[in-house]
Amino acid sequence: MPPVAFFGPSGTFTEEALLSQPDLAAGERAALASIPDVLAAVERGDHELGVVPIENSIEGSVSVTLDSLVFEHELLIQREVDLPISLNLFVKPGTSLRDITTVLSYPHAIAQCREWLSKKLPNAEIVAANSTAEAAQRVSRSKRPGQAAIGNNLAASIYGLKRLAAEIEDHPENQTRFVVVGRGIPAPSGHDKTSIVCFQRSDRPGSLLGILQEFSARSLNLTKLESRPTKQSLGDYCFLIDFEGHVADELVADCLRTLSAKQARVKYLGSYPVAGQAAHARRTAAGKAWRDASRWVEELRTQVRPA
Repeated sequence: MPPVAFFGPSGTFTEEALLSQPDLAAGERAALASIPDVLAAVERGDHELGVVPIENSIEGSVSVTLDSLVFEHELLIQREVDLPISLNLFVKPGTSLRDITTVLSYPHAIAQCREWLSKKLPNAEIVAANSTAEAAQRVSRSKRPGQAAIGNNLAASIYGLKRLAAEIEDHPENQTRFVVVGRGIPAPSGHDKTSIVCFQRSDRPGSLLGILQEFSARSLNLTKLESRPTKQSLGDYCFLIDFEGHVADELVADCLRTLSAKQARVKYLGSYPVAGQAAHARRTAAGKAWRDASRWVEELRTQVRPA
């Protein structure tokens, strides 16, 4: 397998998510400087797969990932990876909390620690970095005293920093969802999710309801609905929709067909296995149910009389 591109440098949560996937961790990996760099490299064919963050349970969607996938690239999501996030404060050895004058991290990570920072370091300057790992890297290399980085243990071990405070995020149930992007559509797993973007053909009362009714009519469960600016004019929005099912399922295919024909311009972002602790059990149960149903139908068909 060619090296998998990921949002770097080495030590990011994205690399941690990549390493949680045995098949991806077994191969080589390439750290790129930004999320757009990862997506562009995969689209050019420099890398077969790329790993980027797409959503956090506290701060919501990662806008740069969504906008890049929706407006700039023709890539498909291959799988999702859910990673528990624990944010820590790291410093060079010998630095104490009262010494800290500057805190560096990725903006999403900083936002997840607002309350802790306001209580413990109310006078510290907050500086944005391109990633949590880059923040750790900059603190490690800087000769300026009083700097700290918010990030993960992986980056701290790589760049030789000491943990000064652990689990400083404001909400303990903190998770980030990452996606692996590439080309083609994975085979159905039995417990899948499909992601699409709907662009309204006209802004009129009931247009969103018309879109949503196509899912309701087929009992397709939505797992996400989010509006995003189309970047064409103020007040012009498209809708990002995640729902259960795979494009290989007839109900999903029929829904997409009708949406495209009657309701909206649709961009397809992928059908892929659902992540999470219960995903494997759900896939196993779905597979058994499908096999049982198939055997039942085949038994019925053996009873059909010849014409």
